[in-house]
Amino acid sequence: MTAEEKRLKEAWNEKVPWHRWGPYLSERQWGTVREDYSEDGNAWGYFTHDQARSRVYHWGEDGLAGISDDKQQLCFALALWNGKDPIIKERLFGLTNSEGNHGEDVKEYYFYLDSTPTHSYMKYLYKYPHNAYPYDNLVHTNCERDRKAYEYELIDTGVFDQDRYFDVFVEYAKESPEDLLIQISVFNRGPAPAELHVLPTLWFRNLWSWQSKVKKPVLRRVGNAIHAVHAELGERYLHCEGGAPLVFTENETNNRRLFGVPNASRYVKDGINDYLVQGLPDAINPEQTGTKAAAHYRVTVPPGGSEVIRLFLTDQAPRAPSSGKGRNSSPFGAGFAQMLKLRQEEADEFYKSVLPAVLSADETNVARQALAGMLWSKLYYHYDLDKWLEERGSDPYQIPRKISPRNEQWHHMYNGDIISMPDKWEYPWYAAWDLAFHVLALSLVDVQFSKEQLQMMLRERYMHPNGQMPAYEWNFSDVNPPVHAWATIFLYRLDKLKNGTGDIKWLKSCFRKLLLNFTWWVNRKDRIGRNVFEGGFLGLDNIGVFDRSKPLPTGGFLEQADGTAWMALYADNMLEIAIELAMIDDDYEDMALKFLQHDAWITS
Repeated sequence: MTAEEKRLKEAWNEKVPWHRWGPYLSERQWGTVREDYSEDGNAWGYFTHDQARSRVYHWGEDGLAGISDDKQQLCFALALWNGKDPIIKERLFGLTNSEGNHGEDVKEYYFYLDSTPTHSYMKYLYKYPHNAYPYDNLVHTNCERDRKAYEYELIDTGVFDQDRYFDVFVEYAKESPEDLLIQISVFNRGPAPAELHVLPTLWFRNLWSWQSKVKKPVLRRVGNAIHAVHAELGERYLHCEGGAPLVFTENETNNRRLFGVPNASRYVKDGINDYLVQGLPDAINPEQTGTKAAAHYRVTVPPGGSEVIRLFLTDQAPRAPSSGKGRNSSPFGAGFAQMLKLRQEEADEFYKSVLPAVLSADETNVARQALAGMLWSKLYYHYDLDKWLEERGSDPYQIPRKISPRNEQWHHMYNGDIISMPDKWEYPWYAAWDLAFHVLALSLVDVQFSKEQLQMMLRERYMHPNGQMPAYEWNFSDVNPPVHAWATIFLYRLDKLKNGTGDIKWLKSCFRKLLLNFTWWVNRKDRIGRNVFEGGFLGLDNIGVFDRSKPLPTGGFLEQADGTAWMALYADNMLEIAIELAMIDDDYEDMALKFLQHDAWITS
């Protein structure tokens, strides 16, 4: 058993919190449905990238190479400034849905290079130009092109010409569940020396402004560390090597900039940006306290050279150097490099045990980085639909009320979990049928996480009381191919093959909830009881001349061969699960007969 497999066993069987800290931060929270309180449901236009540096998010946070705890109370991410950009680079930029011939497109170059399933080791790369990032150029040029033209990419702007850019590598290594080593390595790929401001940033997600009875947390300076105090999370310390200046502000909205009204707080979310870019010393708190803080490293990197910045996040208070005991007396001694190297070697050992030995070195690298992308795409997803509807005046129990542009039938739903995302930029929300495929890839490295993901979508906090599974954030009531049962039996077989025995308790739990979902399909999508199914976002996904989830423009109904085929598969999968369960519990024999009949009816 490898060291990483031991950590997984400790995490799932012994509840050692190896998963508490991970890459649970989004790369785009702006422009998302959860942050949309518009009348018409235009999420992209309601909360823009330009507003993001100044406006507090409601339901999540975002950042470059970011991590957080598993409730996203305390967040850490990288911010950069090349001295020429109009703003600090704190989050990814991209086109909105209407800003070009290929909308909803991230215009950045970033790479998930490595991750273990407990996130004991992670590595990320961001490519940052020496010259000003061409925000306006990207938007205007793409808007001028029609759909027949190629999209205009960041590299097409010439900003990377002559290799005038930085490769910024971010590595995380866990010495223990609560001790995180952070190393930022900046490489200058260009032909001349270049200066870079590196701002490792620590902040609290703002819950105190909109949730009652939430005590406001605080960050303050203690020596060369940022001390974080949170009522629920407890205390944490971010040690910063080299005595870099520490700057503090508040994670509060800059109402003056955005809306022309006075600010509720003297210091605001974009205070560090204004201090650095605009040279406003009053934008940061001289008392060095707040809810958002950064260490300000200013490095000049020679051509072909590099600079390394190291930090240490821990729950232990710093000790006096004279004590000579524990890492916190000297967090950046020889032990730092040794621990980072050890976790890298353990990651190598783990993937050597996971990936087939017949793969070439290049194929192994592709597979490993693909899995790293899956693991980096976990996100803490928080969405209380009842609260969201109430805030926008769409509470279903209040009269009069506004009609919500989406999801008003899902007021029962409460999400607050680590979930595998399709990605954390274009789709920083879960999609239930995508998830069914994700879990099979993730089962290669963390089968327990995969099982919990499938089971989670069937919980009462997610599934509608009528038995429908939520589709995706833009419209939970939409209908996707019913592949959850397929993923369930597939994952069960994989787990049984690996461990010799299957998780019957888990399979029974999933089967019971899938019965509710199957019944919903039969009662809602088979309009006249002929086992021919209709409507929904099925088959070839978006490809169609009209939206099949809405009433037909011509009237009438659309009976779908693909929807009916998916239901035949659903019946087959439920039959297979019922037979597996009937082998040890004859109560399931009737269920096997039920789904054999369904399969015959649908087929005929």
